Amino acid sequence: MSEPSEGRGWRSAGSVLRLAVGLAILALLFVLLPRERIWTAIRSVPPTLWLLVIVGYMAGHSLGMMKYRMMVNLCGAGLSYPQAAQCYFGGLFGTLFLPSIVGGDVVRVGVGLRLARHRAGFLLGSLIDRLMDVLALVITAAVGALLLPGQLEPRSHRIFFVATAAATAAVITAAAVFAALPARRFSFRARRRLARLRQAGRSMRRRPHVVLASLAGGVAVQSSFVLLTAVLAGVCGLHLNLSAWFLAWPLAKLAALVPVSQAGLGVREAALAALLVPFGAPPALTVAVGLVWQTVIYTGGLLSGLLGLLARHISSRRPVRTGAVAAEEPKSAARF
Repeated sequence: MSEPSEGRGWRSAGSVLRLAVGLAILALLFVLLPRERIWTAIRSVPPTLWLLVIVGYMAGHSLGMMKYRMMVNLCGAGLSYPQAAQCYFGGLFGTLFLPSIVGGDVVRVGVGLRLARHRAGFLLGSLIDRLMDVLALVITAAVGALLLPGQLEPRSHRIFFVATAAATAAVITAAAVFAALPARRFSFRARRRLARLRQAGRSMRRRPHVVLASLAGGVAVQSSFVLLTAVLAGVCGLHLNLSAWFLAWPLAKLAALVPVSQAGLGVREAALAALLVPFGAPPALTVAVGLVWQTVIYTGGLLSGLLGLLARHISSRRPVRTGAVAAEEPKSAARF
């Protein structure tokens, strides 16, 4: 059997295993918690409200797409709106089939590398955008923590501290590795790419307001998802202080980053239930809200696949700009 076939086989087996892990976690939750209460809460969500939540979910991701385009273009990707939509919504669709909620980044990068004017800048912009998303989750959780003085258990404090430390360490490590790269030891072609990366880094330093706007957009997107979840929770009979949702929801999403299940299935629900117990939330109702939110995510992922195809069609009908732009390389490469 050829290596590509073996690779596909391993990926398929990994997908099946992750799906099995997610379903096993859900099955365990259904065994430990009163099933009837979970189903009653899920059935209490009116279809009209569910559709409105999906509209809000897609609107939030539309803002996320604009934030994504702003960041990668700051680094020199040169993506049009249809091209950025093709990358972003294609990545959301890919999240349904790849590990954890960051699995779609593989699809997003794969599409973007074919469309970007400068690949190195696009990769840097994509990395920064993802780090901004993680930082936005931490900031959103911090807002919830600030609004809940004296109400957090030591366990919640530890979880929040670990999440904050991990996000900060990721940013510092990425910056340190990038700054310490021994460029002179690389080939000339590699030095040209490093020069492009450093040029993109200088572009971000010259325009910090764009970076801050991207971060603010990320916080707005995550906050809108928290509000939508709180609305669903109220209909399901789970009435909590909104501050508790601002703390627990981002931390549960951070937990879903761990690539042990398909699109975070099961992991998010278990983490959310554990985080909201200190605030008096019955775990059965919390799991019910998490499952309803999962239906929103899956439906949004399927709609994103359609939007990605539409964006691809629109992008293919537009004339491709040609010229020496793609062939340009920063002159600073010669100095390495």
